Amino acid sequence: MKFFKKTEKKTEKLPMPSNVKNGFRRYRAVVVALALCSSLVLPASATGGDPLTVVNNLSDFIFGMIRAVGMILLGWGIVQVVLSFQSHDPSQRSNGFLTLAGGVIITFAKEILTLITG
Repeated sequence: MKFFKKTEKKTEKLPMPSNVKNGFRRYRAVVVALALCSSLVLPASATGGDPLTVVNNLSDFIFGMIRAVGMILLGWGIVQVVLSFQSHDPSQRSNGFLTLAGGVIITFAKEILTLITG
């Protein structure tokens, strides 16, 4: 007893003009070349300084990136709160204030952590 009937489906490739084929080949070649070039880059070694300085610089960089994300969230929260007052939407207002609070916390994460750890 067969439940499923097998049917043979024939697929045909759609015709592609030669200039599109050549353009796609060039695109693939450029992508592969860029991938190879980016994978063959040698990392720059740090100078023979204090390893603690290197860790502090990396920490400052990471917290700078976190601060940038916090500023973006802070701006988006302000926009949401202003739009919620314009449209009289209480759920959008609460989301706006939550985003605003999250943006403030993320923006000042380094200072908050230094206050907690002493």
